[in-house]
Amino acid sequence: MHLIVVGLNYRTAPVEVRERFALSEQELPQALDALKRTTGILECVIVATCNRTELYAVVDRHSLCGHYIRAFMEQWFKLPRVEFNRHLYMYEDEQATHHLFRVACGLDSMVIGETQILGQVRDAFFLAREQKATGTLFNRLFQQAITVAKRAHTETSIGESAVSVSYAAVELGKRIFGRFDNKKVMIVGAGKMSELTVRHLTANGAREVLVVNRTLARAEELAGKVGGIALTMDQALERLHEADIVISSTGAQRFVLTRETVERAMARRKKKPLFLIDIAVPRDIEPGCGELSNVYLYDIDDLEGIVETNLAKRRQEAAIIERMIAEEQESYRVWYATLGVTPLIRGLQDKASAIHEETLDSMLRKLPELDERQIKVIRKLTKSMLSQMIHDPILRVKELAADKRGDASMNLFVHLFALEDEVARLKAEAKAEEKSRSASADAEAKPAERQPAEAPSLLSQLAGALR
Repeated sequence: MHLIVVGLNYRTAPVEVRERFALSEQELPQALDALKRTTGILECVIVATCNRTELYAVVDRHSLCGHYIRAFMEQWFKLPRVEFNRHLYMYEDEQATHHLFRVACGLDSMVIGETQILGQVRDAFFLAREQKATGTLFNRLFQQAITVAKRAHTETSIGESAVSVSYAAVELGKRIFGRFDNKKVMIVGAGKMSELTVRHLTANGAREVLVVNRTLARAEELAGKVGGIALTMDQALERLHEADIVISSTGAQRFVLTRETVERAMARRKKKPLFLIDIAVPRDIEPGCGELSNVYLYDIDDLEGIVETNLAKRRQEAAIIERMIAEEQESYRVWYATLGVTPLIRGLQDKASAIHEETLDSMLRKLPELDERQIKVIRKLTKSMLSQMIHDPILRVKELAADKRGDASMNLFVHLFALEDEVARLKAEAKAEEKSRSASADAEAKPAERQPAEAPSLLSQLAGALR
């Protein structure tokens, strides 16, 4: 068995390609069910966001399953693979687990360290689990990914620093006002960045928004989006003294706000601070405004400088998270490697228990004078002796199974403790189980589809490891 992820994201595909692979919340369950029915897939999860579409799968043969997953994408999204093959990436086994952990932690996001992706990965896993598309391997792997992502955001400060111009403006405003409760915002111009900034400000408590544009109809359109009041430029200059925060982003070739205009407004503000954010290039606000008392002026270079500093801080935190991920990867590798040992251990314990009962019965027949209390003490002591005898071999085989030569170690364990009969029985049970599932799947599958087996049991994993 192998883990595999096939996908595309903002790095490998432009938005016009990514949008063709978008999956709505309503479509996702059907797409997941179709992927689950794809040949060779034992478990699967689909993570679909605006910046990525990724198909995670446990497969029986990775060489063929990459082909089958691409075929699924071709059919489901109704696109010939020649149009999207070059945008895809594919990771297998340890690379796949590493990729999932990085995605969940926000290290693979456009904005490094963002937390929204964690919720999206969690929701994708929960949906797949509800639809019985996951099993032993993915239930463990995705739970670990979610856990390490939560640790990453609670034990580091990767999500605390503003890493967009709009967020940086909000952070600067907090330094001046502390809080934005009941603060009034004026947007001059209808730029996208101004809209994003004002949305962040209102989300943080800004009370009222005045939207200003040379074309009143455009101002009314944007005011409708942000719940504001549209003003002409002349009206805005008359009401400038009302604003606590001004965000300017026009295409004007001359200053929209001069020092003289701001000075007049400040005379009416009675020493209350005024926060000016000039996002325009060329600049909208005369630099001299920043020299006025209680006026705080920041331009695009100031904001981008803050963003770059904060990005550098996030990269430092990302290095700490990478170490967390490496630990989780090793934990998952050891757990995965020891999966096949569990039935062997159970076989040894069953054999030891059978020997114990047989020997004890023989002894009791030879000592009929023993009372119930004596029999109970003897049974307890002999069972304890046997448990202690097999304790260390069980610990050793677990350790050896995690080694690269784990299969050879398990075979040696079987030979040393004469478990060949038990292994033969397990293989027979696994083969019968597989045959039963295949017959059931063939009966339920559509003519053009083949229903894949459910997640492999420990018995079938053991049989595969000992072939």
